[in-house]
Order: sequence, then structure tokens, then C-alpha cells
Amino acid sequence: MIFKRLIRPEIKLCLRVLSKGLTTKPQWDIITGVCVERLPVVTPPLNDIQKKYKELLWTIEVEKSLKSDHEIRHENDKIQAELLKSDTHDVDIDAVSKITAQDMEDAATEELSQFKFGSIETEADKKGDKTNPDRCLQRHLVLVAPVKLGTDVRTILPQGKWQEGETLKQTAERVLEEYCGKDLKVQFLSNAPCGFYKYKYPQSSQTDNSIGAKVFFYYANYQGGAVDGKEKNFNWLTRNELKELLPPRYNKSVQEFLIEETW
Repeated sequence: MIFKRLIRPEIKLCLRVLSKGLTTKPQWDIITGVCVERLPVVTPPLNDIQKKYKELLWTIEVEKSLKSDHEIRHENDKIQAELLKSDTHDVDIDAVSKITAQDMEDAATEELSQFKFGSIETEADKKGDKTNPDRCLQRHLVLVAPVKLGTDVRTILPQGKWQEGETLKQTAERVLEEYCGKDLKVQFLSNAPCGFYKYKYPQSSQTDNSIGAKVFFYYANYQGGAVDGKEKNFNWLTRNELKELLPPRYNKSVQEFLIEETW
């Protein structure tokens, strides 16, 4: 009896240790997503605050600036014209410029009136081609692609699983090359992720050691080249198009590290 009382706590402790060793905690897959963004090619319209600030800078520049060569020449032309009208001063007519600053200004004004800005509407805009980054030149565009998540296919940022031995940035570079090919040129802005999102797999897709994915986003600027994967149906989307197409929670995580457009 005494022996049983002494050994019983030891047996319970051993069973507890064994049970902890046999049961493993559910694991999360480490995923790296890549946000490739094409910056605006044409300057977006100024908002009210920017317009007022522009006018202020222009006023300060005019007040503090020195006279230009054209303004000085224009003043000298006026003085010479007044001297020509009066008979009290001898003026060398050959020294007087035949083409005055006012004549040059009138010619420049006429040329400016005939100038027309080129259209910012591209062929991709006219055709509604979202696979071409040469569209919506005044807006930011983000590259998205259909990605298989379990049995579903969702349009999200290109992503892939982290492999042992890689850094997260190396995974991002590999994933982007696997999805888009080597022709697409981008510039990653950081060695660290800029965003995070996690989701659980459907019950049918869960395994003994994996119940979901933790996604670490990397941000890169589009530099040039084309996406080699037309069969994957890649699209370049604006901020509003992203909100309509991406899953709500996923879109919220993405919008947190993107610059907000004010127009």
C-alpha cells in the first residue's frame, strides 16, 4: 500500500509527459504574398489644399525672385522707344533691336495657344484591357492573379509557401518569378514584410499539422517588362477595383500598407 501511494504520483507525471509529447499543436503554413504596384505615370489632379499651396509658392517665388533677362530687355526696349519719340536725345537706330522683347512674347503666346496636351487615355483604356499596365495613367495599379486556395480559386496577390532555408524576401522573389516569369522587372523596397494576413483552411483541406496560413506581404514597384502568364489571367487593378474584387478582410489588410488616393 505504501509503495503504491509513493509510485502513483510518479506514474501520473510520466503519463502527463508522454501525452504532451504525443500531442502536437496545430501548425500554420508560412506564405509570402507580393504586392507589385505600378505608380502613376501622369501627375494626378491637385486637391483644394494642394492648389492653395501651389498658389502660395508661386506668390512667394514672384515676390522674392529677381528680374529675368526677358524682363530687363523689355524695360530697355521701353526706354529706347521713349528716347526715339523725344528729340532731346540722340539715339543710334542701328543699335536699337529690330525685334523687341514684346514681339518675342507675342510670338510665344501665339505658339502656346496652338499647343494641345496629349490624351492620357491609352489603347488599353479604350479596350478595357486590365491585363496591360499601360492604363489609368493617373492612378496606382496593383497586380493580382487567380490563386488556388483549397478547392476555390480567388483573385488575390501572387503568393506561395515559404521553403526551408529561404528568407521571406527570397520566397517573395521566387514566387514572383514562378508566377510572372523573368521578364517582369520590379524593385523590392524592403527586406522586411509590409503587411500581414492569416486565414484558416476549410475543414476538408486541413491536415494533421496545418490548419491555416499566415501571409506576409512584400511590396515592390513595377519597373518594366511584361507578365509571362496570360493563361493565368493577371490583371492590373485600381484601388476601387481591388475593393470590388478582393475578399473584404483580405482587402482591408492590403489597403493598410498602400498609399491612399485622395481623388
